[in-house]
Amino acid sequence: MEEDTDFRIRFNSLCFITDHVGFHGTIKSSPSDFVVIEIDEQGQLVNKASDEHVYKVHKVLPEPNNLAKKPKLDLQNVSFEERSNQEVKTSAGCSDDDQNYEPASEKADTIKDGILRGEKEHLDVFGSLLDEKTNELLNQYAGDIKEKWNSKTELIGPSPEFSLGRILDKNQRATLHSAVRQKFPFLITVGKNSEIVVKPNLECKELCHLVSEEEAFGFFKYLDARKENSKFTFKSDTDKEHRKAVHHFVNKKFGNLVETKSFPELNYGADNPNVVITVRFREKAHKHKKRSLHECPERKVIHTAFTLRKENLEMFEAVGFLAIKLGVIPSDFSYAGLKDKKAITYQAMVVRKVTPERLKNIEKELEKKRMNILNIRSVDDSLRLGQLKGNHFDIVIRNLKNQINDSTSLRERILEAIENVKVKAVKLFLTPEDSDDPVNRAKKYFLQTDDAKGTLSLMPEFKVRERALLESLHRFGMTEEGCVQAWFSFPHSMRIFYVHAYSSKIWNEAASYRLATYGSRVVEGDLVCLEEDVDDEHLPSSKVHLVTEEDESANTYAIHQVVLPVLGYNIQYPKNKVGQWYQEVLSRDGLQTCRFKIPPLKLNVPGCYRKILKHPHNLSYQLIEDADIDVKKDGSHIDEATVSLLISFDLDASCYATVCLREIMKHDF
Repeated sequence: MEEDTDFRIRFNSLCFITDHVGFHGTIKSSPSDFVVIEIDEQGQLVNKASDEHVYKVHKVLPEPNNLAKKPKLDLQNVSFEERSNQEVKTSAGCSDDDQNYEPASEKADTIKDGILRGEKEHLDVFGSLLDEKTNELLNQYAGDIKEKWNSKTELIGPSPEFSLGRILDKNQRATLHSAVRQKFPFLITVGKNSEIVVKPNLECKELCHLVSEEEAFGFFKYLDARKENSKFTFKSDTDKEHRKAVHHFVNKKFGNLVETKSFPELNYGADNPNVVITVRFREKAHKHKKRSLHECPERKVIHTAFTLRKENLEMFEAVGFLAIKLGVIPSDFSYAGLKDKKAITYQAMVVRKVTPERLKNIEKELEKKRMNILNIRSVDDSLRLGQLKGNHFDIVIRNLKNQINDSTSLRERILEAIENVKVKAVKLFLTPEDSDDPVNRAKKYFLQTDDAKGTLSLMPEFKVRERALLESLHRFGMTEEGCVQAWFSFPHSMRIFYVHAYSSKIWNEAASYRLATYGSRVVEGDLVCLEEDVDDEHLPSSKVHLVTEEDESANTYAIHQVVLPVLGYNIQYPKNKVGQWYQEVLSRDGLQTCRFKIPPLKLNVPGCYRKILKHPHNLSYQLIEDADIDVKKDGSHIDEATVSLLISFDLDASCYATVCLREIMKHDF
């Protein structure tokens, strides 16, 4: 019994479903040998243009910043570089963070005018809500606090307070709170019943030790205004340790409200190693925020869809580069799924707060990074993971040869394999294991040492996700809090991806164990799908049936109807050896009590069901002669020029091409 349990837990190899011999070959000899094109929910290839949707420059509406607006102070998107001779980005009025470029001299005039208008607004507020004596005493109190700060004099005893008196009207109190914090960002206001009390902002003083007073005051003005979709940028900085200290301060004090990211300047290089820290409100920070009296009418956030073509580039590296060029952050991008690195891939994406025109303007720069953008158009919402029908693959298999001790014609073996797979079901979901490469060696070093800084020096630059995690662990430390902060350094879509990756790994092993244990029989305790044409990801529990002893005896169901659960809080497990296997594996990984609802990590995973067998669709192939290569290879039994195999097929979402190829070739990669 102990031996059987050990087998159940450790079993993770795939079973072959078909019984042909197969052949050997090499895939991904170059990126162009492996082309992946996403298929959208309507069944269309995303690299095909749709005339009615594709963006036209001459049809675009004016940018939001060009629309007539009532003049209003807005310093919430202004960086501290506007005094330089460079062009910088900002927005005016109630813009939705879709900034245009304008000369710095014009921008400085705009900012100066905005400050003067803002000061006038504050004077109006103070004049209407405070009597002359209280207003005078407030200015005197603020001056005294500022003078003591400038003299480096430490305050002895409790911080001095100043009362503005009682303001009975709720809206007037809210307006006065904001006016004080905007005029005197080194002060804070607190409410006591209907009274407003003013105190020194000790956090502002602490930040002044790290950055300039101008930056600190600007940051707290930004924080108080809480303007949705706005951002704040500190001055550019070449000192990595100093940037780390700024990151740490902001995240420690305000991490539940804002997030920080470091971005190289657009002309970043050996001659200009400057990096800027950008602060943005977390998405949920505004959902329960009370709207201020003078807040602009809510503007709908812009969403721009496009198709990303990339070659030999990791997806998160591509997204990071796009974010820098567009002045947004990686979490502003959404996508339906991840794509291979060593390949040419086409996938749908949506970016928030960027207009089609602005996206089109960076096309030339993207070509230098082996990237292209197609089918640019406005849409109403972001994409979500799994929002696709599947993927189309065009794959070239090179260095073809027979299996060992197989004397049959290689052409016959290829034809036999493809025809066999065309008509029989194939299990297609598996994430291949990593090999012994620099990435793996860096990971092993970290597991052995917990040395985040040392691992960073080993981790290749293109491993964007791993490096982001390591940098956060180095910044916050190898503690529980540090791990949580490192987790939140990832965009939400990336965090969910890792949960899905673990769930998929467990599903892979469960499907392999199920096939090895029961084969193609449908047995008591199996779960089967009662609907034929239903998407796996949207299969409701009401359509999943638990096979009974009577069902098994009557052969009521077939193997293609069998489903297994992907981990989550809203699924049921099989009631046979496979169900026991799930429980043992979850216990092994310390998740036996996990309900997949984890509020501290902001995780809420319902789970779903997937059929264990899938068919490739639209499978076709062609043998290509490589006339410039020697005509014979040992064991190949091909008398003419050496050939490569071009194979094309479509797979449903969550299915891997390498697993399909493994079934065809009976060969591991």
